[in-house]
Amino acid sequence: MNCITALQFYIDKMLGDTPGMKVLLLDAETTPIISMVATQSHLLQKETYLVDRIENNSRDKMRHLKCVCFLRPTADSIEKLIQELRDPCYGDYYLYFSNRIKKTAIERLAEMDEHEVVREVQEYYADFYAINPDCFSINLDPETMPLYGDSFNNWDSTSFARTADGLIGLLLSLKKKPLIRYQKQSAMAKRLAAEVQFQIQQEGQLFDFRKSDTAPILLILDRRNDPVTPLLSQWTYQAMVHELIGIRNGRVDLSNVPGIKPELKEIVLSCDQDSYFQKNMFLNLGDLGANIKSYVDEYQTKTKSNMNIESIADMKRFVEDYPEFRKLSGNVSKHVTLVGELSRLVDQGNVLEVSELEQSLACTDSHNNDLKNLQRLISSTKVSDASKLRLVQLYALRYEKFQGNAVASLIDLLYKNGLSEREIASLDTLMQYGGASQRQDDLFSNESILSRGRSALKGLKGVENVYTQHQPQLGQILEQLFKMRLKETSYPFVEGAAPPTAMRDRPQDVIVFMVGGATFEEARYIAMLNAASPGSRIILGGTTVHNSQSFMQELVRTQRTLPSHGSEMGRGRRAAGGVQL
Repeated sequence: MNCITALQFYIDKMLGDTPGMKVLLLDAETTPIISMVATQSHLLQKETYLVDRIENNSRDKMRHLKCVCFLRPTADSIEKLIQELRDPCYGDYYLYFSNRIKKTAIERLAEMDEHEVVREVQEYYADFYAINPDCFSINLDPETMPLYGDSFNNWDSTSFARTADGLIGLLLSLKKKPLIRYQKQSAMAKRLAAEVQFQIQQEGQLFDFRKSDTAPILLILDRRNDPVTPLLSQWTYQAMVHELIGIRNGRVDLSNVPGIKPELKEIVLSCDQDSYFQKNMFLNLGDLGANIKSYVDEYQTKTKSNMNIESIADMKRFVEDYPEFRKLSGNVSKHVTLVGELSRLVDQGNVLEVSELEQSLACTDSHNNDLKNLQRLISSTKVSDASKLRLVQLYALRYEKFQGNAVASLIDLLYKNGLSEREIASLDTLMQYGGASQRQDDLFSNESILSRGRSALKGLKGVENVYTQHQPQLGQILEQLFKMRLKETSYPFVEGAAPPTAMRDRPQDVIVFMVGGATFEEARYIAMLNAASPGSRIILGGTTVHNSQSFMQELVRTQRTLPSHGSEMGRGRRAAGGVQL
């Protein structure tokens, strides 16, 4: 079960089965799907000398070339393809679709192929975005394809169809026909589970795979059950880059970095295409800095430089002063620049101190100490407004049911320190989305004396450092699943889909899908679990991969489209003398 190799298999088959010089024609969605798992040099090895978009109407006519079209079978892409076939730019066309295409669409294409240039039509199920070998995304963009409909309980119809298609594509590419379980309290998880099950039954022939000894499991969860994980600062490489800078389709935009060189304004960050990143993506910042220093030392020896290198700033100067070093390893130059920018942002935002309090709020029950530290950081000029707001959000989630919580006074303190009405209203939005009444499980382990005792010790055993002690709620769910203790009353099978002996054996292949978005902290957890459990294979997917900013932006954007949105509620409660949670 490897998301990246599953897609690479389809790419190699498409291009390898079409002999001779060729053009690869893509659409808006298949372009990033391909670019995340295939390099330009790999495409050239397959005699692919040009990659273009079907939306580009100014392409030159090159009838001597063959054309491999790889498109999502959307109405828009089919229309563009019909226009292409009416006036073809290339000699022969080999049509590949990233998911199931309707019979009516194939008939229309056949009708429009008046020049008889179409040589092949195939469905290749590369309809998802492979981020890591065990992590994928449907890549829903909240601006163009919002996740939620008229409430946090309902799908937007377009996003629902796209997500179901993506999951079916993943299952077909991995050749898995799973038993499906879902989070009972989530209406969205239940609806998606039922739809995927229905489509599997409808496409019986496609899912006629050789049965394994133990049935694979598709477990559909809802982000609302754990709103804490996407709010936390991150300290491992991949997660930290996404949190502080952002990763979009395997690319990182560094154009706003002070003094950035032109060739580094946008960099590729791919564990498949970059062996250094693959080895270091789950290391924390301290270990990462040490590894990069040893890498630079190695090349310093090769360039016979005696420059004293003690810090990341020294590394950056060394890279700039020795052009031959850049030539030897542009990749190391990229990582030195990236880690340097992470260090700068950590210092600039006082992230160490902020993160320590975040971890305390997420992992321990220490109200008086947390409140005192929170009040101090809200009043600090060294802490960003976004961090102040996030800390109050974590406090509100942790101490929602604590009788002496000080949410109202903390909101007053946020106002006094210059945060706007609109920013503070996002607190209401978060509580409506993921407050205690919206969560199925005991997120903070505080519902019993026994679990409160565990909570006090949570994270202390085997913790790398205080900044990475948090374990996502997903960890507890998977632990129960593999110990055969995940209750069917809380995580039922799709109705009528599970045989009586379904859970008699410990599952081996598990696909976890997070409605509302996964995180890189969870992706790291899955990778560590896979490494520690050779007998099990787990893949994590989500409607998107969130950092704290994208997570809250999605919630606030959704709330503003609802009849009574958060800022109005904030004003009403503010007028009444503070937010009561």
